[in-house]
Amino acid sequence: MQLTFLGSSSVTGDCPSLYATDRDSYVVQGLKLDPDVLASLRMPDRETAVEIPAALLRYLPPEAVAGA
Repeated sequence: MQLTFLGSSSVTGDCPSLYATDRDSYVVQGLKLDPDVLASLRMPDRETAVEIPAALLRYLPPEAVAGA
């Protein structure tokens, strides 16, 4: 998988960050969720979730937004 950095709302260069892939998808780098929150999600063991601020979504290209 090839990643292209799209942007970050971090002032330190860490997370959160947004990347585009060469597979027509996006990768989000963010903070790990609390284990209790993760346990409340409906997802298989092979998946994970991270929390990102809404401000990070400004880096999504317009064609990635549904209805655009």
